[in-house]
Amino acid sequence: MRGEDRDTIERITGARVTSASGLAGGCVGDVFKMNMSDGGTLVAKLGAPGSGLETEGWMLETLKTRSALPVPRVIHADDALLILSFIDGDGSLNQAAQRHGAALVAGLHRNTAPKFGLERATLIGGLHQPNPWTDTWVAFFRDQRLLFMGRDALDAGRLPADLMRRIEAFAGKIDRFIEEPARPALIHGDMWTGNVIAGRGQIAGFIDPAIYYAHPEIELAFTTLFGTFGRAFFNRYNEISPIAPGFFEERRDIYNLYPLLVHVRLFGGSYVSSVDATLQKLGF
Repeated sequence: MRGEDRDTIERITGARVTSASGLAGGCVGDVFKMNMSDGGTLVAKLGAPGSGLETEGWMLETLKTRSALPVPRVIHADDALLILSFIDGDGSLNQAAQRHGAALVAGLHRNTAPKFGLERATLIGGLHQPNPWTDTWVAFFRDQRLLFMGRDALDAGRLPADLMRRIEAFAGKIDRFIEEPARPALIHGDMWTGNVIAGRGQIAGFIDPAIYYAHPEIELAFTTLFGTFGRAFFNRYNEISPIAPGFFEERRDIYNLYPLLVHVRLFGGSYVSSVDATLQKLGF
């Protein structure tokens, strides 16, 4: 951590940074765990101006005010610096923690809005995520998720043009594959394992959100892409909020096209093959 960053943090918090160590997971900047002179432990995210850290802070505050999902307390947020409370965990997503997570996520999804989207754009993995209020889920997912991220990846040179044409063909017929939910649901939006802090048989907190109002199935699908949650989670979630037939067989793959396209945009490589394989499976 640079001296000027330490000085800024100490001025904001009113306490000295007695030690700082790097943490993993800094997609848009460096992340540090800090022990403070007042006995507290904080997390600082440092990014270049325009890195979107203010947006991340706003998303965490929005989750805290609109839901009971456990998230870090935001102490300071601007475009170059985010200071959060530290949430400790041992990383053990055992069956008890997964059942607890299911109850928390189902509770989050009970928060609703009149339309799909959000009052402002957000970020996912540091990438722009547009959220214009939209009357239908099919139109929102098609235009603001699949087509938007596909074109962004194409423009970045990460997605082949022929694959983009296949995405567009699928998007044109997507209403044959997905349906409208009962209501828009508030979702975390980026619920991979690294963003779930667990310990002692429960979930301690969720970090790095990418929020908007959506079909809750897109959240459930995301948790399967990198193995965040398994059977214990889904059994408990289904008890609280039944999952419609066909989710695991088909719609999960459809909804995971979006995070796959995010990873294509960020990294390219094997994620391109994963998008290709999903489209082939769907007949496109």
